[in-house]
Amino acid sequence: MKRVEKNLLGKAGIYLLLAIVLLISLFPIIYPLLSSFRTDNELFENMAPFNWHTIVPIHWTWENYIAVFQEYEFGRYLKNTLVMIALIIPGTIAICSLAAFAFSFYDFKMKKQLFALFLLTFMIPGEAIALPLYSLVNSMGLINTYAGLVLPALANGLVLFLFVQFFSETPKALLESVEIDGGGWWTSFSRIVFPLSKPIIITAGLMIFVNQWNDYLWPLLAARAREVKVVTVAVANFKEQNVIHWGYIYAAATVSAIIPIFLFLPLQKYFVQGITSGGVKG
Repeated sequence: MKRVEKNLLGKAGIYLLLAIVLLISLFPIIYPLLSSFRTDNELFENMAPFNWHTIVPIHWTWENYIAVFQEYEFGRYLKNTLVMIALIIPGTIAICSLAAFAFSFYDFKMKKQLFALFLLTFMIPGEAIALPLYSLVNSMGLINTYAGLVLPALANGLVLFLFVQFFSETPKALLESVEIDGGGWWTSFSRIVFPLSKPIIITAGLMIFVNQWNDYLWPLLAARAREVKVVTVAVANFKEQNVIHWGYIYAAATVSAIIPIFLFLPLQKYFVQGITSGGVKG
């Protein structure tokens, strides 16, 4: 009996510790979510000393969400972001998959050097090339346009690497059989190699979505106009020179977080499968 009691106490202690760790992990999500339903005055009145109402609102209100969508047109910025991502994802996947097909199945001069050069694109921080890139895009007259947001994001070294790793595991005998039947490289790519790449396509799509959804610096430089402004820049605009609208920031951040979460959850199985199949050669 004593041994059983010790085991039960040990398991209870482990579960209690896990529950505490879970609460600590969820706090950065729970606090902004609950704070989005309270006014700024209530936020500051209950900030200290720490008590139950520091986290849980006393008077629940939808005022922050109403103001964010009606006064600040946050819905427009959500639409702008989704349009930008809807253009970037298929464009990036098309370009990187075609490039990966060439790197995986064909031999040409400076193949290894070019591949290494492409890989450098995701090793160099975007901040390091932001100003030269801005000068280039500005000289092309693409500032404050969707093209200025989309074109710099189409060539993605990490996505190319994942496709190359996955394609390199595809038996070349499949492509040779297509050639025997009179098919060309496009037939091999579109009917055999690309359809087999579903896990990588989903993984790449999710990675691109999250990266572009959270990107702030480049949209701040290249898309300040309201017609193309994205959510990250819009959330930052709630911090004005003399006042910070914390309730609006929490409401906008909550909405901005919900969309990627609901997209990722049903597709996480494919994401993990794509990472393991594209990142491990065996």
